[in-house]
Amino acid sequence: MNSQEFINQLNEVQELMLKEHYKRAMMILDKLKVIEKESSYNYNLTHKLYQLDSNVRSLYNQQLILKSIFYISNEKKEISYEELLKLLSEEESLEIDEATLKKEIEILVLRSLLSCKVDNNKILL
Repeated sequence: MNSQEFINQLNEVQELMLKEHYKRAMMILDKLKVIEKESSYNYNLTHKLYQLDSNVRSLYNQQLILKSIFYISNEKKEISYEELLKLLSEEESLEIDEATLKKEIEILVLRSLLSCKVDNNKILL
């Protein structure tokens, strides 16, 4: 794949991110990472690839976390990080660690997409 085709694929990923089609974007990025390892693109393209990969995975995590928390908030007023991790694993097939979960929840709060409080190891909804 030449540099222009690689750039076009990266631009497609950005468009998919804007439309919140994170799974499709991750599939393209996974293919591009394989291609990048077998080729020698300039640093800027490689950096953009891995930056987009990090961003899209974080946004995908946040999307699933938000969905789960909204579902839970209809039934509960609080949930532990451990319970939420288990729910995300079982219901969404999302495997993340507690530190990542805490970071993603903090970002959701900073983005004003989630309003909650954290008390020790519990999220107060």
